[in-house]
Amino acid sequence: MDIQNEALGLRIPQHVAVILDGNGRWAKQKHMPRTYGHKVGSQVVEDMLSIVDELGVKYFTVYAFSTENWKRSQSEVATLMTILRTYLKGCVKKSMENNVRCRVIGRREELSADIIESIENLEEKTKNNTGLQFTIAINYGGRDEITRAVRKIANQVTAGTLTAEDITEELISSNLDTWELPDPDLLIRTSGEQRLSNYLPWQLAYTEFYFTEIHWPDFNREELIKAFERYNKRERRFGGVKEEE
Repeated sequence: MDIQNEALGLRIPQHVAVILDGNGRWAKQKHMPRTYGHKVGSQVVEDMLSIVDELGVKYFTVYAFSTENWKRSQSEVATLMTILRTYLKGCVKKSMENNVRCRVIGRREELSADIIESIENLEEKTKNNTGLQFTIAINYGGRDEITRAVRKIANQVTAGTLTAEDITEELISSNLDTWELPDPDLLIRTSGEQRLSNYLPWQLAYTEFYFTEIHWPDFNREELIKAFERYNKRERRFGGVKEEE
């Protein structure tokens, strides 16, 4: 359910999901290594948490590292993991100060033990916070998530605790990584690409999309409000039609 922001005169989407694209291209334009763009991009995420909270967003979900990102160069992956380590550790203190609850979705098996420990610590420390609900997708792939959910359900059918007729959309949703979250109302992808890149394919079925040429390191409050203004021009029907039609 959208929230009305009287100061802006806008309906604010309850759940905003973001594909943080363009860090490397932004750095290249500045004649800097791609890794520099990722470092700046992580700071923009931190800034954006305060901005979306101030504007009234309740859930904020970002695509930090996909299952496909392992295909990048070893040096870039290593730098991304280093940035992630630093971010996760610093996120605990900031989240506690700002009443933010943090979750991490994705497959954890391929991550190093210290990163898994940091994720578990972050989730445990912030689990009772009641403010902004912040979700980070790490080693996440939408098809992988659905595959894992189907396996869990299939195991229940094999065990005899579930029948095929019991399988519903609600049951599938409850077995996804995002089972605690409402589906996103708005997806924002920066840097001009117009595809999902295996991000939340089940959850984005009726989400409004906003694509911008702005690279993620340049994304700010003004750009976010532009996305909300575009969102306010959309009429969400969820497959239905207006009565006069």
